[in-house]
Amino acid sequence: MKNRSWAFLAGGLLVALLLAGVVSNYASSHPDGLDSSLLKGCTVDADDNIVGGSCPAQQARDHELADGPLADYGVRGVRNSFVSTGLSGVLGVLVTFAIGAGGFWLLRRRGSTPTDGDVATPTPAEDDAATSRAGTAS
Repeated sequence: MKNRSWAFLAGGLLVALLLAGVVSNYASSHPDGLDSSLLKGCTVDADDNIVGGSCPAQQARDHELADGPLADYGVRGVRNSFVSTGLSGVLGVLVTFAIGAGGFWLLRRRGSTPTDGDVATPTPAEDDAATSRAGTAS
């Protein structure tokens, strides 16, 4: 890969890490649109506890991963919410980048190794170039 490609990739990763680690803390305090739509028809207090009305959120239960290490936009065990949210975003970016880079690496390895039965066929541009060279040699 060329140096410019590496610089572009590193710059994009740096921007994503800054957005996830710092800017995400200034996003909406209620980022989940599904949760807010399920509360329509209910009256909620400042802590988002249902105090009246009727809505689908009254039947809500925690999912299987509610006790996971990255549940609720934070890292379990980190008491500072700013650091917890930022760290969660940074870990998400790094894991996503690693999975994407690994996938591209596998595709690149797979595409660069010809099998025994493969025969190299010229592309149309190579075929035209060979034809024009043969015509000029005559």
